[in-house]
Amino acid sequence: MDIGIVGLPNVGKSSLFNALTGAAAAAENFPFTTIEPNVGVVPLPDARMEVFAKEWGSQKLVPAGIRFVDIAGIVEGASQGEGLGNKFLSHIRSVDAIAHVVRCFKDENIVNVMSELNPLSASEIIETELLLADVQQAQKGLDKWMKTAKGGDQEAKARCEILTTLMAGFNEGKPARNQGIPFEEYAEFQFLTGKPLLYVANTDEGEPDPALLKPLQERAAKEGAALITLCTKLEAEIVQLPAEERKEYYEAAGITSPGLARLAQAGKDLLGLTCFFTAGPQEVHAWLIPKGTKAIKAAGKIHSDIERGFIRAEIYKYDDLVKYGTYKMLQEKNLVTLEGKDYEMKDGDAAHFRFSV
Repeated sequence: MDIGIVGLPNVGKSSLFNALTGAAAAAENFPFTTIEPNVGVVPLPDARMEVFAKEWGSQKLVPAGIRFVDIAGIVEGASQGEGLGNKFLSHIRSVDAIAHVVRCFKDENIVNVMSELNPLSASEIIETELLLADVQQAQKGLDKWMKTAKGGDQEAKARCEILTTLMAGFNEGKPARNQGIPFEEYAEFQFLTGKPLLYVANTDEGEPDPALLKPLQERAAKEGAALITLCTKLEAEIVQLPAEERKEYYEAAGITSPGLARLAQAGKDLLGLTCFFTAGPQEVHAWLIPKGTKAIKAAGKIHSDIERGFIRAEIYKYDDLVKYGTYKMLQEKNLVTLEGKDYEMKDGDAAHFRFSV
């Protein structure tokens, strides 16, 4: 599952992506690097892995990863083809969620494509282009299904009803995600404004300017979107430091939660993912899966053979391990359970899959 990084030109998207890919490259034992020139897999820090490693004497930690796709800057008029807009909008259609980077920093050396520094107006430009693109997409859908619907086809009628409702909302400035229609009912049309949204306010170093942030925070709250603040320039510089120096820098600056770690966590939440673990002497491995995933599908995340030959899942909870101290104590208290293929995996589960092929 991918998160597309979008925004106007010169808002810090490239700095953010450089920081993200730099974090991936710098992460010890992290098995991913940049997959393509514009795709990076970023490690998701998780302190729970240390607890599992201590219990099992694990040799290494393998964190889960969040995939980010760098999409070229969108300009006003993109929905009409300005600035190769159609090509870039099609790239957004292929991702599962959107991280919208908004410029909240002042730098005379970096040209601002707007006449003034106005994060709210900048965010509205992007949202308008996405809405206009969705109007076009909805019209294409109606053109495709209307004739069949007039012929009495019930499935086509249902599609046309949904598209007509959404089109009316688009024309009123309402994104698909805020129209009260379940995503599953229009997922096939890949509406840009139907994707989960995260605002990334790219700020100056130090405390963000409240006057710049407040309108954007209010917009995010109105849309039900998350918002995080970070300085992409600073984050890109920090990930170039050796691991021990990065830690010292954060401690000296009083930063308890680095920006990229918060972004990775926000990305996990945005995609509706949950994390389970496999742990043993060789390694502790974190795995991300959609919430509600059954045990048999979680097994397939590790290897298709484990899913194919699934017998049982041996499950225990991270919270129980912290509470009682050792895996042996969990066994004595019957807190290590055997679950079938329909067991719904929970965040913090540790699993050992029994299988036979």
